Amino acid sequence: MAELETIETKASRCCSSSAQEDCCEPEAKGECCREDHPKGCGCSAGTPEATDVQEAVRRRYAAAATAATSGEPGCCGEAAVITDEQRETFGSALYTSDEREALPEAAQLASLGCGNPTAVAELKEGETVLDLGSGGGIDVLLSARRVGPSGKAYGLDMTDEMLELARHNQRETGVANVEFVKGTIEDVPLPDDTIDVIISNCVINLSGDKPAVFREAARVLRPGGQFAVSDVVADPDMDEDTRRDMQQWTGCIAGALTRAELSRELEAAGFDAIEIEETHRVHDQAVAAIIRAQLPGA
Repeated sequence: MAELETIETKASRCCSSSAQEDCCEPEAKGECCREDHPKGCGCSAGTPEATDVQEAVRRRYAAAATAATSGEPGCCGEAAVITDEQRETFGSALYTSDEREALPEAAQLASLGCGNPTAVAELKEGETVLDLGSGGGIDVLLSARRVGPSGKAYGLDMTDEMLELARHNQRETGVANVEFVKGTIEDVPLPDDTIDVIISNCVINLSGDKPAVFREAARVLRPGGQFAVSDVVADPDMDEDTRRDMQQWTGCIAGALTRAELSRELEAAGFDAIEIEETHRVHDQAVAAIIRAQLPGA
């Protein structure tokens, strides 16, 4: 998911939800979340907490789903689109022309990722695939075609608006071997040992609890299962101002792990054969990368 352009930059960076409750109503966010607010509810509110990150992400990408279908900006003055310049490093431009032509325009507009995980994963006929943070469904629909009628593709998202858009796109394409489910990537609502391949496109960096994401991925994968995602990797010297900036969190930058942190957390969750291949720079302190790993087993 891409770093989104905002109409009110200060407002989109601001308060944690708890700080916001102390100083203003959500609909007044643009006015009250300023550095000079008398109650101190501006960007100095501190490092985002996991619950605040999750709510900020939900709101931003609910707005993105709305914009993809209606062209209207989302709540609190947030414009849920990416700029033409950003489309060179985020979004549907990272897919082949054949892939784009096979999908509805709304699915392409809602694509805010930093790569093409369906090109990363070695999908085979009959496999079961899970997309963590499936958004408008572009990667789920492409994966469903690759695994064929004997396989299945699940899309997991926590945002009602994105799920509605994804199911609309599924109906429009007529792809049957797809199921979109509501839930978080830290608590996947699927049984143990049921998935062959996990994919994701610039979503894991948005989580405030990445060890839980990797543990859940290991839990639902079958022995020998494949983890193949596109995501943002932070430079080791990413500064603390960036790390505290909620706009940079919801824009896929501030929450990114470094290469060393990614390897460590994947190993702790039980993965091996870890590969991290940088693809292109998406920020002056972060790069997009292909991340592959595997569970031991048959």
